[in-house]
Order: sequence, then structure tokens, then C-alpha cells
Amino acid sequence: MSAVHESRRKSRPTVARGSTRPTSRDVAQAAGVSQAAVSLVLGDKWRGRVSQATAERVREAARDLGYRPNLAARNLRLGRTRTVLLVVPALTTEFFAGVYTGAARVAAEHGFGVVLYPSPEGIGPARDPFASAQSALDGVLASSMAADALTAIRGEALPLVMLDSDPDGSLGAATVNLDIADGIRQAATHLLSLGHRRFLHLAADVPSWTFDVRARELAARLDEVPGTSVRTAHSPISINGAVTAAQTALTAPGPRPTAVLCDDDQLAAGTYKAARRLGLRIPDDLSVTGVDDLALATAMDPELTTVHLNAELFGERGMRALLAVLEDRTPESGDIPVHLVVRSSTAPPR
Repeated sequence: MSAVHESRRKSRPTVARGSTRPTSRDVAQAAGVSQAAVSLVLGDKWRGRVSQATAERVREAARDLGYRPNLAARNLRLGRTRTVLLVVPALTTEFFAGVYTGAARVAAEHGFGVVLYPSPEGIGPARDPFASAQSALDGVLASSMAADALTAIRGEALPLVMLDSDPDGSLGAATVNLDIADGIRQAATHLLSLGHRRFLHLAADVPSWTFDVRARELAARLDEVPGTSVRTAHSPISINGAVTAAQTALTAPGPRPTAVLCDDDQLAAGTYKAARRLGLRIPDDLSVTGVDDLALATAMDPELTTVHLNAELFGERGMRALLAVLEDRTPESGDIPVHLVVRSSTAPPR
């Protein structure tokens, strides 16, 4: 055995002889701290009471030992199930998978589990997936749902955090949003700077706050520049639906738009197909932008200029907000920044 490997073996914390599983005492001994400090760190109540370095040392010792708190005993003391429900409109895109991944990661760090529930009716109403959600859950995260979509699971009677929702009409104790308005402004400004003045807005045919924001911000940004015009077509969030809607809009009477702003990357993919059917080249004859920055965006040819939304960070922030609500703390404020990723689907109009 090399000297390096021997040193690592000797420095790794060990469980006391005769123990069947590591305990908080083992973690405390390995980290050189008290059991109280271990409890504070692993219960995420250490800030202002122990140092950052100590917290890291405790977490590292717990990982090395494979220590897991006795959640069953803790739950009996707290009267909690330590289970959170994440309600999403559907699982048709990777965006909501990213939201789940981020939320579940933060939840696991705090000893919570996340149950993912796609609402069968899309944006709502969501049916109660349990005999009684109130008795089975500690809280609810609802992503991209209408404010009244959670009445069946008594959302108003549970700690609730709304994601991608109107903060002024939310039933939730907190609302976490991406700065989608700024993302739309970035996309419109990019196309305007290229010289485009005739636009098609391929809008998602979904009655949702987030899509209302996109339409409003696009209209406001284009109104700032004289000589612009915008044509709006609505489509279900599907590639096939977008093909039909885009083809109809692009062949309508009047001057053809030179740029298409799509509410979603799937709508952009449908626009690509419609353009090819009409003999239009992207970006020579038609510039196209999307929103989400899904894997689809770089699979398309040319690669899609789109607004990047960090779905995992969105889920993380949502779960941290819910944990803050559960602990009577004030959640972090401010929308999550987004940014436009410029690729090959946009160019100056001919």
C-alpha cells in the first residue's frame, strides 16, 4: 500500500467497536466537536452558533461514517412526516424533471423526501393523491400552477410555496419566480438589434400567469421601437401543434414576419418544421427564438437561440423557501435571473 493510501486510511473516521451503526457521538468524536454541535449542523440550525468551518467538518465526518439521523424518532418528536409534495402540470419536458432534481437535492440535505405529482388536468385542478394530504404531508410545492389549482388537496391548509406564479394572486405562504419578464426582453432586444421589425409571437395556448407575462413584456418592448409590428398565434405546447399554428400564421395575408419569438423550445421546434414546409431557411429567411434551453435546443439544426431557465436552481430555491416557511423564517426574496443564449437561429433580416 502506498504512503498516500495508508495516510488516507488512517485519517478516515471509524465507528466505535461494537456499534451496529454510526451515532451522533461517533460523528462528534470524529469531527472534534460536541454532540450538540452535531445536532445543530445536521438539523441546519448552526448559522450564527457554530462556524462555517466547523459545520463543514461535521458534515464531512457524517459522510465518511455513513451517519444517518434516526428520522423515525425525530418525526415522532416533531409530529411531522418530513414529506413534501411537488405538483407540476405535466412531465412532458425535462424542465420539470430539473425542478424536481433541485428540490429533492435540498430536501434530502434536510432529511425530507419529495413526492412528485403531475396534475392529470395540466395546470389544475390537482386531485388529492392521498387519502388526506393534510395528514400525509408537511408542505406543498406547486410549479407553474394556477392559484386555485390546489383546492382539492387543501393547499390553503398546508404550508404552500408557489413556483412560477403570480405573487399578487398566490395562495402560497411564499412565491418563487424566474425573471421571465427580463428573459423575454432580452430575446426581443436581441432581435431588434439585428434589425427585425416584423414579428410573430407563437404563444402557448395555456391560461397561466407565466405566459401572460411573456405576452405583456414582448408587447411592451416592441412598443418602444417605432415601426414594429407583431402578429400573435396560439398553440398547444407540442411540436405538432406548433407546426400547424406557425404555418398558418406565416402564410396569413400581409407582409410575412421575419422573426418568431416562441414561448417554449417545443414551439420553436414546430416552427422549424413549418418553415421547412414553406421553403423558408433559418436564419436566412426567418429568425427563431425559444424559452427554456432544453436539450432539444442544441439538437435542432441550426441550434436554437433561447432563454436559459435554470430549472434545478428553481427547484432548489423553491424547496429552501418551503423549509423557511416550515421553520417560521423569511424566505429569500428576489426573482432568479435568466439569460439569453445566442446560437445560430437568429440573424439580420434579408
